[in-house]
Amino acid sequence: MSLLGKIGFDSKTRFYGFLSVVLSGQIIYSAFEAFKGTFYNLLLEVLNIDNTQMGVLFTLIGSAMFFYIPAGWVNNRFSVRSILMTSMFIRFLSMMAIIIFQPEFTYLIVIAGLWGLIDAIFWPAVVNGVNLMSGDNNKGMAFGLLESIRRATEMSMNAIIVGIMALVSGSILIFQGAIVFYTLLILPMIFCVWKFVPDNQLEVKAGESKNKAALQGLFYVLKMPTVWLAALTSLTVYWTYITLIYTVPYLQAVFGLTTAEAAIFGIINTGAMGVVAGLVAGSIADFVFKSSIKMMLCALGLTVVCLGITILLPKSAEMLVMNMILLMCFSFSIFLAKGIILAPIAEAGVPKEFSGAAMSVGSFAAYASVFWAYALNGWIIDTYPAVEAYQMIFGIGLSVSAFGMFTAICLLLLKRKQGDGDISAEDATLT
Repeated sequence: MSLLGKIGFDSKTRFYGFLSVVLSGQIIYSAFEAFKGTFYNLLLEVLNIDNTQMGVLFTLIGSAMFFYIPAGWVNNRFSVRSILMTSMFIRFLSMMAIIIFQPEFTYLIVIAGLWGLIDAIFWPAVVNGVNLMSGDNNKGMAFGLLESIRRATEMSMNAIIVGIMALVSGSILIFQGAIVFYTLLILPMIFCVWKFVPDNQLEVKAGESKNKAALQGLFYVLKMPTVWLAALTSLTVYWTYITLIYTVPYLQAVFGLTTAEAAIFGIINTGAMGVVAGLVAGSIADFVFKSSIKMMLCALGLTVVCLGITILLPKSAEMLVMNMILLMCFSFSIFLAKGIILAPIAEAGVPKEFSGAAMSVGSFAAYASVFWAYALNGWIIDTYPAVEAYQMIFGIGLSVSAFGMFTAICLLLLKRKQGDGDISAEDATLT
């Protein structure tokens, strides 16, 4: 058996289609959102806006959260290929408008709002495409590869810019050139999706409305307990992942790490770990546990242990190394879970014809914590002394992970009770 066969892809064409879906889920963001961490200040300069205005733009882009559920109808009604191609083409046109016309902030608001609306449809199509292009027994590997490839692509593309800037003067011109080049990459990505991703149209009986069938599919998914238990488990994973972001400021505030030391630790703990953990999580889920839900349960359990010991450890200088080791273990464990964050949705027994709606519901729940987690953690840090504040943040992360373990166990028990038999779309619409 070939290597592709061993990881669940029965042909090169199917694997190329899978890669096209995964890379489209990164390339579309590479000329804007992917810059916010490494090139935030340069992005402000190019757009000629201030920090508050940038916050408004990213808030509008984040408004995708409000449209994930209705986007489930769109993802049932239209094929993955058509949604990906249309979304990328709209992003290409709007990015070119920003590059060529350098619009004022008012117009940027309109574009950011459009991106939020499109993203609500696009991202569920990406994860649905990963689900459809992968085999029945390699969901963990497929979603793990999604996380690892996207993170590796973002790190590599940003590293190329940093490297060129180090060799050539004129950072702003290089950055502007990178924006143009990365935007142009959308066009060959559209071609790859057209060539390698099949057109999975919703099949209906003669005389039956596709619009009605897609809506029935959405309502059917919304009534599935397994979908909501999987979605709640995913929510706990992402909420705890947000806690990971505060490990670097924790080491700076409590142990006095320098900016350079903290930056190095951050690159490893919040960057490189994600690349490795996605592959590891997918492999363990498919080849050891034979279930992404069991993999997520174990990863959340490891997270609880790491955060619990971190909270109990003394905060003296001689314990710095031990705290860093534990936080790296915490990072690896939560990235194990995040690497397959929506894989349990794919294993929730949803008819394949309605998997687009399931991924929309899963995306809505999984990323909902962005609306409160950052604000809550920020308020805690501003209100309490450093040690107490971070103890509270880690305690919340521990509690959320423990609840995720509970929902994962409930999902496993429910699936065992129901059995793992597939449900056809025809049966679903009659339910």
